[in-house]
Amino acid sequence: MRLGLGRYRVGPMWLWKALLVFVAIAFAGQLLGVIFNKSLQQDRSRSLFSSDGQGPSLGSCRPHSHVMFLKTHKTASSTVLNMLYRYGEERDLCFALPLGYQFGYPLPFNAHRVKGYRGPHVAAFSIMGNHMRFNKPEVEKVMPVDTFYFSIMRDPVALAESSYAYYKAVAPAFKKAKGLGDFADNPRKYYDPRLRNNHYARNLLWFDFGLDHNANFSTTLARRGEAAVRRAFKLILVSEHFDQSMVLLRHALCWPLDAIVSFSLNARQQKPSGGSSWVGKAAAAQPPALALTDDQRLKLREWNALDWHLYQAFNRSFWNEVDRFGRTRMDQEVALLRTRRDVLARACLRDGGRPVEASRIRDKTIRPFQSGLVKILGYELQPGLDNATHQSCLRMIRPEIQYKDLLDARQFPRAAPQAAQAQAPAIPAGGDYVRKDPSSQLRTGELGVGEGGGVGGGTGEDRSRLSRSNNNNNNQTLLRDGGGKGKIK
Repeated sequence: MRLGLGRYRVGPMWLWKALLVFVAIAFAGQLLGVIFNKSLQQDRSRSLFSSDGQGPSLGSCRPHSHVMFLKTHKTASSTVLNMLYRYGEERDLCFALPLGYQFGYPLPFNAHRVKGYRGPHVAAFSIMGNHMRFNKPEVEKVMPVDTFYFSIMRDPVALAESSYAYYKAVAPAFKKAKGLGDFADNPRKYYDPRLRNNHYARNLLWFDFGLDHNANFSTTLARRGEAAVRRAFKLILVSEHFDQSMVLLRHALCWPLDAIVSFSLNARQQKPSGGSSWVGKAAAAQPPALALTDDQRLKLREWNALDWHLYQAFNRSFWNEVDRFGRTRMDQEVALLRTRRDVLARACLRDGGRPVEASRIRDKTIRPFQSGLVKILGYELQPGLDNATHQSCLRMIRPEIQYKDLLDARQFPRAAPQAAQAQAPAIPAGGDYVRKDPSSQLRTGELGVGEGGGVGGGTGEDRSRLSRSNNNNNNQTLLRDGGGKGKIK
């Protein structure tokens, strides 16, 4: 039977139509799948950083948005500053930022060191937290009257170990000693109060709080210093009890749980004989240069007697606060905090949050700065994170220096250094941070690397002031009887 030409065409026409319908259905399904996956990722991001991130109820309190943190040295203060940076950035708060990377340290703080400062309370600043030598009358010119002041302390022996490891190359007292134990056995053999950067070698906490760290110890002086700190600060954290400190801080500031969840920044590398591993700062096995006997630890406490008094006093106060909070309640909230940290570590970080050497971090913009005898580790983000989750996770691991650059660029877009977009700064230990950008200049009075390999920089006036400070610390002490400018309130 013969079939016409037209009948041969009809079959393929129907097949083509069926095929087109099938392709259309498949395309629509794929499109809907993409939309669904994006929505799912957004929902996951929202749920990751919102639903479980509020934590236990804080009652009817109102969050503090005016906060001043005295960032003491080698006390886990960089991790605390990261929390403040994150909280302020997410809420578009205004930061009191230094002209460089520190507020003229080690000179006493002056309000004119704040970028954008135009006079007492002219500009509305919300958060202040970069390194300074505390001087409350000047801080009060910058921060609102309802500002919440807090700081953090650490056992002076552990602090001395960290300070020696980090500032060995710039503190003359440390530079001359063969090791920390050698220094502890006879600190006066190496310590000269007139030499720049030797403040890192004695009563560093006392110095950061604006007090005379070279004063001879007496119980009366120590108690006066303690009382001055209590008047100035509403809360003192303890780095050895960091998680409990975060719970108290959360309730004091009335902030959500995620605001105080953190990953430990500046973790040290440990290299035992069986291979390499990492541990946090407080638990790191010490290299030979940092090894101490029990007798040498006692000697370091005696050498840093003013710091030891402060630490003991505020450690007792800390646990009194915990008792008022409730030990059982504290244990519950610490467990919740640690669980939340583990959840975010698994979601955000490679290898479940295991730190890696800076040189192995692919993204050079988040490599931590290196200084001293030990390697400082950083983190790598999980690949494939959606944009919202990536940004939230990145905030938690962004190193302090790069984070400050970012906030500076956003707050002062016209004045932002070009180098901030691409490269991390070079920082001489013991001085202020200095950019590799050749157009960058040291700000007045902030420290850089001098010609002789020492730490110098700043104007002649500032160098003269610093010299006077080192030659006669009694003239610089901010703890005095009665009233007067410079007294800590």
